[in-house]
Amino acid sequence: MNTDNLIIGKTFGYARVSTEAQNEDRQLIALRKAGVEEGKIYIDHKSGKDFKRPAWRKLVRQMKRGDLLIITSIDRMGRNYSDILSEWRTLVKAKGVFVRVLDMPLIDTTTTQGLLSMFISDLVLQILSFVAETEREHIKARQREGINAARARGVKFGRPRKPVSSTFDYYLNRYENGDLSLKEAARSCGMSKTTFWRKTHRKNNSQRF
Repeated sequence: MNTDNLIIGKTFGYARVSTEAQNEDRQLIALRKAGVEEGKIYIDHKSGKDFKRPAWRKLVRQMKRGDLLIITSIDRMGRNYSDILSEWRTLVKAKGVFVRVLDMPLIDTTTTQGLLSMFISDLVLQILSFVAETEREHIKARQREGINAARARGVKFGRPRKPVSSTFDYYLNRYENGDLSLKEAARSCGMSKTTFWRKTHRKNNSQRF
């Protein structure tokens, strides 16, 4: 395809959602509408905190000089400010790949070939990358606040403790009296030695108060 007298090679698309539970359909519809073929769309179900994502790394290896990468928004590329800029320079400057961001027409290297236009494109990219990382930090802060508030209300996090075997006290007494070794007592309760030892100390400590 030819855009502004540029000869563009293959067109690729990239979509990302943070978890398997999230839906990437909106991104896929936009990428197909922008002219990306089904087999040229790469999808990651990973956080945007870094670029250690299998589909992204495979995509970068596939793209050659003159190819075009289309993404729906800069935060789909990632959410780490410095990493986004570094990855952008690798694609655009080193590999010679064109990049188009659908929700930000100013970030389209197929139409920003002049020095001033390239400067504007890079400036907008830096601003949006900073915004993406700032939003990620805000999300993490809100999550921490929510967890702290829940803990203050008495909500317990983590795996629930397994109930102690009904025979635990019996084998604990035999262990403390020297009738059984730690290994034998733990095995009789269906526990590892570490678990039996920990529960023994927890029980003894609770009885002191």
